[in-house]
Amino acid sequence: MRALLTTFSWQELRHHPWRNAAAVLAVMLGVALAFSVQLINASALDEFSSAVRSVNGQPDLEVRAVQGSFDEAVFAQLAQHPQVALASPVLEFQGLALAGERQVPMRVIGVDALALPTIAPALMPQPGSNAARFAMLAPGHVFLNAAARSALGLAAESADGRIETVQLRSGSSWQRLEVAGHVAAGGAALAVLDIAAAQDLFDKLGQLSRVDLRLAPGTDRATFIASLQRSPGWPAGLQFAEPGDAAERVSNLSRAYRVNLTVLALVALFTGAFLVFSVLALSVAKRAQQFALLGVLGLTPRERLRLVLIESLVLGLIGSGAGLALGTALAAFALRVLGGDLGGGYFEGVAPTLHWSSGSALLYGGLGVLAALVGGWWPARAAQALPEAQTLKGLGAAPVQSHSHWLALGLIAASAALANMPAVGGIPVAAYLSVGCLLVGGITALPWLIALLYDRVAPVFAQRVLPMLAIERARRMRGTAAVAVSGVVASLSLAVALTVMVASFRDSVTHWLDVVLPADLYVRATSSGRSGNSGTQSSSDTATFAPAFVQALARLPGVERIGTLRTRSLQLDPAQPAVTLIARSLEGGASQALPLVGPALPVPAGQVGIYVSEPMVELYGAKPGSLFAPLSPALATAGSAPAAFFVAGVWRDYARQFGAITMDARDFERLTGERSVSDVSLWLAPGASEGPVQAAVRELAARRGGGGASGGSDSTNVEISSVGQIRATSLRIFDRSFAVTYWLQAVAIAIGLFGIAASFSAQVLARRKEFGLLAHLGFTRRQVLAVVAGEGAAWTAIGAVAGLLLGLAVSVVLVKVVNPQSFHWTMDLLVPWGRLLGLCAAVVAAGTVTAWLAGRAAAGRDVVLAVKEDW
Repeated sequence: MRALLTTFSWQELRHHPWRNAAAVLAVMLGVALAFSVQLINASALDEFSSAVRSVNGQPDLEVRAVQGSFDEAVFAQLAQHPQVALASPVLEFQGLALAGERQVPMRVIGVDALALPTIAPALMPQPGSNAARFAMLAPGHVFLNAAARSALGLAAESADGRIETVQLRSGSSWQRLEVAGHVAAGGAALAVLDIAAAQDLFDKLGQLSRVDLRLAPGTDRATFIASLQRSPGWPAGLQFAEPGDAAERVSNLSRAYRVNLTVLALVALFTGAFLVFSVLALSVAKRAQQFALLGVLGLTPRERLRLVLIESLVLGLIGSGAGLALGTALAAFALRVLGGDLGGGYFEGVAPTLHWSSGSALLYGGLGVLAALVGGWWPARAAQALPEAQTLKGLGAAPVQSHSHWLALGLIAASAALANMPAVGGIPVAAYLSVGCLLVGGITALPWLIALLYDRVAPVFAQRVLPMLAIERARRMRGTAAVAVSGVVASLSLAVALTVMVASFRDSVTHWLDVVLPADLYVRATSSGRSGNSGTQSSSDTATFAPAFVQALARLPGVERIGTLRTRSLQLDPAQPAVTLIARSLEGGASQALPLVGPALPVPAGQVGIYVSEPMVELYGAKPGSLFAPLSPALATAGSAPAAFFVAGVWRDYARQFGAITMDARDFERLTGERSVSDVSLWLAPGASEGPVQAAVRELAARRGGGGASGGSDSTNVEISSVGQIRATSLRIFDRSFAVTYWLQAVAIAIGLFGIAASFSAQVLARRKEFGLLAHLGFTRRQVLAVVAGEGAAWTAIGAVAGLLLGLAVSVVLVKVVNPQSFHWTMDLLVPWGRLLGLCAAVVAAGTVTAWLAGRAAAGRDVVLAVKEDW
């Protein structure tokens, strides 16, 4: 076998390097894309987890508020508890730092330096060479991590004798602080200062964000938590969390996003298996007489099978090795240029280093080899089944009839059953298996579909010789035709499914924007950075407009009416990221203000109506018509009974994957006493222009110091956007996020067409005597080419029909099952018929042309000599 590989197989590779290189390239691209996505996400998650551990430290328990901050009297109660060995108070908030003319987000943490060394040593301030030894305990000093120094444009290390300052803001004014040293904590930009100074400088006296606890040895956590919650005067809105919950939350809820990216990347590997199949099928067809001669000389059919499989294994090994190298390079480039975030918003602000994984390399390299072996299995079986005497005479193999329609029906039935199964750990594993069964079952059913269609079409062309020959061959060689077009069916079905899914999602987002953006202008207070999908607090938790400013906006010339919105982050469950509470104007009814999925239910007397987004139903069980108990302690106030919140409806929200709760602003004000808002929507009077109104808003913001309660000192604290700008930006981000799917569709279609060309090349090489006989019967070269092109049209037409039907079925699974199970939101199915029919027509035209080009060599001038040995 080794001698055959170094002579027989090597000669084939040496004489046709580009054809084999195409198969290697397909495997390489599939492995590289999947492996790079895995490396990027694993590196980002590892860096994020490391940053969370360095900032949060390693306490036994954390005490946090469901929303915002809590009274520092809780710290005194905890510190005096006999089962608490050490309690460390922390004040944490999102602020802004001034870097020249730019404002950059900055995470600010106030700590007690005396309690840090044993709980969170990475946050321990390290005084610089110019700072006093106890600078941490002095007000007006701040300590920055490496990311903060980089964001502010400061050198990695401060120069001797030079005093560095930084301006921070979270609230009404800027505070200038002296940079007295650094902290070792990694992750996003971070500023650390004494907790008392932070409370005083940023108007947060008596407030804490969390208390880290180190328990006495032998303390049972569950019993300790229960005793505190039963103790008199214990606040209702506090939660206990494990130290690793933050990193685990992002890991769990970004898992679906990461898996979907990986599956999307493996599409190229799936289609690459068909390219390996096409290349080896052509290779076996061209060497059929050589294989037959080897068989006569003693090479058994099983050894021929092993020889072709080893050839496919070599292609897979080369492609996988190159793919791993390319994937590593792509991941390193993406991490350096784009950071760790791939568009999902889970790892914003994280700049990870590459963490290479040998286990992942073995996994994805093995998948590449497996894809090559699967693609080489059928050509290997064809080499095994060659009739030696008949092949040596150039007569080819006898047609193989397929009777696998029962297998196809079984696979399709299994696909339907799997599509109705729930997700496993938040991953739609059964849905992915459903798509796989659907694709394999549809391709297996191709011979039956060819017979069903062309048995009815054949009589129409019975009197026309050239079309009749093309259709009759497709009918009587349905197994061969099915093998030839299987690549087109697989690639076209995936292209159709992705096209329908992206079109459906974009249409749903467009309709969603129409409902949630009814006004002409939107004014937002900006005093700190915003967050993405990581579940952290957003800017709107600290940036608000005072009621007087909102009333002044309503009186501006050109403004007909206004609407308000206030958001809060709620940590309802320590195991889940924070959800967003939205208090907004609902005077016109929830059905007009929100994109409800179903009808709005009437709210019972004495209860507060809330409207939850779709993820809340999946993650928290907030079903319409039920009471949502977790919200009651979150909005409870001292001296009043907790309110009962009734889920009156479910709405679509494509902006917050982890859930949002909407309630009427009047109910929010009554329960909390807060009247400040974070966003104001403006409806312009008829004939009013956006430009003058925007200028008036900025002038008013500058005159009133940025808007009131927690605005800044200038009009830059106000962000104004028109509805057109928001829509255009949202759709541009959407299109950029899904741009990779169009590239994958093009790759899949190109691989499918290459498979058609390779299959027809193999067929016409095996049918040279048939073409020679047609020439003896008087067919011209043009007519022979017309027959071949007609066969190409007939075969790709059935492939286009099958690919279209199969793609529509796969798109239903993607839209109705994979998407809701992965991201907990739904969308309406939209079929872009014009685009799909154009795609199918292009595939048929391209298949016809490739078949004609493949047949040109077989219909050359020496075609008559192909039957010489039979004279």
